[in-house]
Amino acid sequence: MSLYILVIDYILGVVMWTLIGRSAMNIFQREDSEFFFMKVFVKFTNPLIGLFKFITPSFIIRPLVPLYVAWFFYMFRFYLMPYLLGYSVMGMLSFPLESEIASEIYRLFGKN
Repeated sequence: MSLYILVIDYILGVVMWTLIGRSAMNIFQREDSEFFFMKVFVKFTNPLIGLFKFITPSFIIRPLVPLYVAWFFYMFRFYLMPYLLGYSVMGMLSFPLESEIASEIYRLFGKN
């Protein structure tokens, strides 16, 4: 697998998980919280949420909007990237970031 493909997927994966993290943190913190991590999540994800505002339905409650936007990144990573790269099987390229993380967790905590 090419390095540029991994870089693109890692970037998209980090963006997706950051959006999911913002939604999860929003369960415990307000968006305008002084908590450092919430400030960072809001600062980094607000521009992305703004980009998707034109396709975000108005009935979605505000705390779930980051999760809705993360869904688009998931769909892009799972369906569109393999298609654009010419793979005939959907999901063949999907989620190298998560695969690497799972391998490392297994290496650290799995049986030897």
